[in-house]
Amino acid sequence: MKSAVFSSTVDVRVLEPRFRHSHIFSTFGALDDGQAIELVNDHDPLPLYAQFQAQWPDGFAWNYLEEGPSVWRVAITKVPTFKGHASGCCGGCCGA
Repeated sequence: MKSAVFSSTVDVRVLEPRFRHSHIFSTFGALDDGQAIELVNDHDPLPLYAQFQAQWPDGFAWNYLEEGPSVWRVAITKVPTFKGHASGCCGGCCGA
């Protein structure tokens, strides 16, 4: 089985809690579409998932690689999002 390749591994266990989410968001924001980070944490990062949903709906994939009890690892992949046509039309209604 082929191992996943990550653009970056973010082990937040070594960061002060107040800096963790901003570091994760800035690292994710710098990714190109299709690239992923590996998040390593000491607890289930479910609240972080909710923040990703609010900030990047449909713009990321979240896959647990390891689920506790002492270490959680998550692959967070930036996925392309449809930005619509230059005219502002989404293209879904065919001009109707």
